Amino acid sequence: MEEKNRVFDVIVIGGGAAGIMASISAAKENKSVLLLEKLPKIAAKLKATGGGKCNLTNTLSSDEFMAKFGKNGRFLSYAIEAFNAKDLRDFFANIGVETIARDGFRVFPLEHSSSIILKALDDELEKQGVIVECNVNINEIKKDEIFTISSEEKTYQAKNIIIATGGLGYPTLGATGDGYDFAKSFGHEITSLHPAMMPLFTKEKNFASCKADTIAKAILKVDIPKYKNLKLIGDLIFTKEGIRGPVVLDFARELTPILAKYNEVPLLISFLKGKNEEQIYTHIKNEITKNPTNTVLQNLETLLASSVAQEICNICQINPEEKFKNIDGIKREKLIKTLAWTPLTVIGHEGFKNAMITRGGVELKEIDSKTMQSKLIDGLYFCGEVVNIDGPCGGYNLQWSFSSGYLAGKTASL
Repeated sequence: MEEKNRVFDVIVIGGGAAGIMASISAAKENKSVLLLEKLPKIAAKLKATGGGKCNLTNTLSSDEFMAKFGKNGRFLSYAIEAFNAKDLRDFFANIGVETIARDGFRVFPLEHSSSIILKALDDELEKQGVIVECNVNINEIKKDEIFTISSEEKTYQAKNIIIATGGLGYPTLGATGDGYDFAKSFGHEITSLHPAMMPLFTKEKNFASCKADTIAKAILKVDIPKYKNLKLIGDLIFTKEGIRGPVVLDFARELTPILAKYNEVPLLISFLKGKNEEQIYTHIKNEITKNPTNTVLQNLETLLASSVAQEICNICQINPEEKFKNIDGIKREKLIKTLAWTPLTVIGHEGFKNAMITRGGVELKEIDSKTMQSKLIDGLYFCGEVVNIDGPCGGYNLQWSFSSGYLAGKTASL
């Protein structure tokens, strides 16, 4: 049959991790599969994942893994049961890619390179007989008895379609949000969309000079009563404009929706692993006993990097060369309080430009989690980031993409 008149069993829209896995999964069921990608090559974002090292998944149990996705975590259960982290590692081993978790948690290809992942997936698509077409800009999708997909140059038809177009993050890697438009055209609701997993800008620039120092296991919490339970621990790095680091990338998922509502989000940050004011005061008194000639700065340097200690003094308007006993009582109280919890105010971010993921997407209540099929339109499936699921750093989002893609491809072929 000529391709222009061909009706495929499954057409997958989007050549990222979810779309590639959906295509392979469907093709393994002996179905005719066409994968459509708007960019010149598939897997552009996958290639950039983890700085090009490709953190595929992690070693958590399925229950621990799903818990990291918060209130939407249980939606993952059928996809993870169908294709979990071990299944993913076995899949890559079978197509020639060995994986390793050197830190006991994050799983990477042995060579720590996304290029080998892309090559193996390309080869597997070809082996399974998936037809891949790139540079395809889709204008419209309709359904009568079957689906008709109209691009700028040609028309495609399929019994089932899988939308795996990703979110809005990194538009330079092909993100335009067209998957949301396709979903809406079939009556699906799209939740509020927010950029996530990115650095944040702060009102205060005090710590711009501390860029060389990483604060290990910093504690961040939101200083708004309604969100008082939002707290995260991890490594923090200062920038010229604000803060970044693993803990900030993860916390950004929670903060960007709040920021859209309030314009500013006050944070309290513990640089001292949660030491309270009494513990900090006792520590400093002990240091003074051991070294009575030390300055305030020298005392604080036993707790913090010198550059950070200097800025804490500046915030409290204290001469760092003064002795602790000579500080005014009110300033001394402010110093201890600030050492325990340092206030910072988040005022912005770069938007979707450098957001690794999108928070929000196709409403979960309109998708059958057992199959990833739309509850509104038979034969319409969703997987990956286009769905209202997002997780933290550490292989969570890629595993979800592969798992949901696998489940969508398999069930669309039944």
